[in-house]
Amino acid sequence: MYTIIDIETTGHSSKITEISIFVYDGEKVIDEFTTLVNPECSIPPFITNLTGITNAMVSNAPKFYEIAKKVAEITKDTIFVAHNVNFDYNIIQKEFKDLGFEFKRKKLCTVRLSRKLIPNLRSYSLGALCVTQNIVIKDRHRAKGDAEATVILFEKLLLLDTENVFNSFLNPRSKQSTLPPLLPKKTVDELSENSGVYYFKNEKNEIIYVGKAKNIKQRVLSHFYDKSKKEITMCLETSHVSFVETGSELLALLLESSEIKSIYPKYNRAQRKAQESVGLFAYEDRDGIIHLAYNRLKLVTSPLMKFSNITECRIFMEKLCEDFELCPKYCHLQTNVSTCFHYQIKKCKGVCKKEESVELYNLRVQEAIDSLKFKAENFIIKETGRTNSEYAYVLVLNGIYKGFGYASKKQKITSAEDYFGMLSAQKENNDVRRILNAYVSKNNINIVPIDYVTTPFELNFS
Repeated sequence: MYTIIDIETTGHSSKITEISIFVYDGEKVIDEFTTLVNPECSIPPFITNLTGITNAMVSNAPKFYEIAKKVAEITKDTIFVAHNVNFDYNIIQKEFKDLGFEFKRKKLCTVRLSRKLIPNLRSYSLGALCVTQNIVIKDRHRAKGDAEATVILFEKLLLLDTENVFNSFLNPRSKQSTLPPLLPKKTVDELSENSGVYYFKNEKNEIIYVGKAKNIKQRVLSHFYDKSKKEITMCLETSHVSFVETGSELLALLLESSEIKSIYPKYNRAQRKAQESVGLFAYEDRDGIIHLAYNRLKLVTSPLMKFSNITECRIFMEKLCEDFELCPKYCHLQTNVSTCFHYQIKKCKGVCKKEESVELYNLRVQEAIDSLKFKAENFIIKETGRTNSEYAYVLVLNGIYKGFGYASKKQKITSAEDYFGMLSAQKENNDVRRILNAYVSKNNINIVPIDYVTTPFELNFS
């Protein structure tokens, strides 16, 4: 038994405005339930323009909790079928979860079934499929109209299923029900399980998301299980996933940062809203105490570090304060106080109470400032390569990040310039500087100083 379902929603808030359910026994429709739903929030104008459903139309409609029992009963012991099934299923599941109930049904996606049983079409949207299969949609973008069209499409797919595709998709071990509808299972099967960077692409082959991972396949699959609105929307657009192995997690971080800034993908952009940059700087007051402070980047002439927003800057400064036992008052983390709160909990040595000398305090401030700089001007970071026969390296010359590359473990390097021949040149930026600072502070064993200016050198990496 199948229940073929379509819903209309408010869009961004994903509250249901209309639901239509057809119960199909494999041969014919034996029951139907269709109703408008009061979403208990306003319907955006662009959604009204698309569906024709207005706030006035749903004002007296039942709220979801009033139809929840009916939805649960009519779908009980059936297979939940929809076009882009994860979208409809996840929203209905969330409505039940908000009411404190679990909604769990087997699922089938008519997009994925269509890709398998009607291959090589340019598009598998419901509208495009209805055109190619001569299905008339009586009321497009309304729940009943789209659900009725999906019933007809489903009947055609059942007739085309001569190789037991339906049952293979329902196999609990199959990934088909959890994969994005446009993404072939073969693509997922061929993903690497090593460190690297992966790219989500849409039907136009445009990169819509870039991510990094220690295990590429595992991380990509985690996106498909994520029930957040952003993840669901992104996955529905994904028709291909490509990847680049980096061997090292550090190189994956650096490549991801570079690619996002170069490609500026749609869904990375959404999580990196443009905000005014902030600069960290130091100054000495009339009592000789060195302060660490922050301000808008354009007002800071020589920033010690740059941040994309104040929150990011404050989090960094709080960690710096803790690591070097600095006073939050003189780091401008606690303002309008005579003595800092950290003094009360013995995390400040009392410069704000004049119980610690300015000289001793300033020494720790200088240590904190020095920690923001690379300990050597010229060095490589030696990291794990993509194969056992190579190593990865990150090159820093004159204190500036130059890029990364790979070299054979048998190769003997005789000059810093030799690295340039194997280098993937990259630009230094705030993100890169933070990534490298964090790495260098914890992984001194992997830092290999090099003499860039005067003496040729030889490094034998075994």
